[in-house]
Amino acid sequence: MKKEIAIIGAGLVGSLLSLYLVKRGHRVTIYERRDDMRTRAVEAGRSINLALSDRGIKALEEVGIAADILPIAIPMHGRQIHPRSGTTAFQPYGRSGQFINSVSRRDLNIRLMDLAETRGVVIRFSEKCETIDWETNTIHLGSGPVQGDLIFGADGAYSAARLAHMLQHQRFEYSQEYIDCGYKELSIPAGPDGGFLLAENALHIWPRGDYMLIALPNSDGSFTGTLFFPFEGERSFEKLRTEEDVRHFFEAEFPDVMALVPDLVEQYFHNPTSSLVTVRCFPWIRGDRFALIGDAAHAIVPFFGQGMNAGFEDCRILDGLIDECGDDWTAILAAFQERRKPDAEAIAELAIGNFTEMRSKTADPRFLLQKKIEARLHERHPDKWIPAYTQVTFSPGIRYSEALMNSRRQEEIMQEVMKRPGIDQEWDSLHVEEMVLGMVGEGAVRSE
Repeated sequence: MKKEIAIIGAGLVGSLLSLYLVKRGHRVTIYERRDDMRTRAVEAGRSINLALSDRGIKALEEVGIAADILPIAIPMHGRQIHPRSGTTAFQPYGRSGQFINSVSRRDLNIRLMDLAETRGVVIRFSEKCETIDWETNTIHLGSGPVQGDLIFGADGAYSAARLAHMLQHQRFEYSQEYIDCGYKELSIPAGPDGGFLLAENALHIWPRGDYMLIALPNSDGSFTGTLFFPFEGERSFEKLRTEEDVRHFFEAEFPDVMALVPDLVEQYFHNPTSSLVTVRCFPWIRGDRFALIGDAAHAIVPFFGQGMNAGFEDCRILDGLIDECGDDWTAILAAFQERRKPDAEAIAELAIGNFTEMRSKTADPRFLLQKKIEARLHERHPDKWIPAYTQVTFSPGIRYSEALMNSRRQEEIMQEVMKRPGIDQEWDSLHVEEMVLGMVGEGAVRSE
């Protein structure tokens, strides 16, 4: 039975979800609180770079639009580490041929909306969701009420649809957790003739222990840099109050970046400082009439590059459940919540853990040695050892919850290995390999 479906939010997940639903013959309208971004510039300070990886690509492929999206993405084959010494080191993300993709949030969102409209989706802009009447499934917008047989809340971490759901639910569970760091964006310009001033096919990281700077490439030759920095403390946003403070800090900590960005100080004071939040909530659904999806259900911090990919995977999983359950939307939405809630919790934990890795461990020789051992094990025994990053980023057949469980076990094993006397010299020996495989035993990680 074809339905009138309303989606609140025309962002990345809402737009992709509309493509899945309209492909099945449903009539889909998206209501977006913002103006049409195709007619104006993206607001200052908003993150414009995303890391599209295998989970997200699989979702694009299954709805038939990967070929429309990948041309606007730039492959990143690994991390380019910039320590204080001024040297650089490249750390591949995985085996040869494995990479993630830098893509402009704005460009991707525009392309998804264009594709949705060409397939019959209606998008109404400047339509703010004020509340929802659950008796009649009526969305009250600024312009008046609209109804839908089925409503999806896809309006992000600060979801109005979630608020309407929460306020009229007796046992709704909700939590939000902020990390102690905020972020500020700093654009690194393109070089002469649009050339890249840093290595193009890498995600650049300047790890500094309690804070870090990262930069992702854009198609115009520029890089979007992001400073992740404590709000308070000896080295923090609160301490950088004057132009001299900022200049002194960057010259001491990121001199190579300072040299590449003539207006860095001006950008620092112009661009806002934003917070990073993890949102957990339950339930996501109301019978056969409503569901939260993407960040509205499970917002996470960006340090595993999986926020968008997890939201795209939501759409793919939901579509598969339609095949399993037919037209029974009560069963579809209940199964969606049961399947995705544990995975949402897992990727939230993994993302917070990866923050520590990126800002401090990527410059630690012991950590780098551990990663070399893991990479060698994966190369020689891919059916028995899959690094945590590979499970999350390049293995859509492994659920996030499975990846978290596997990564905990593997980390316990590696901590024992790293305690071994002389590991620096014999890390690539057959003896170490056999020792690890013995500890792995029957608990080998396997991808589908």
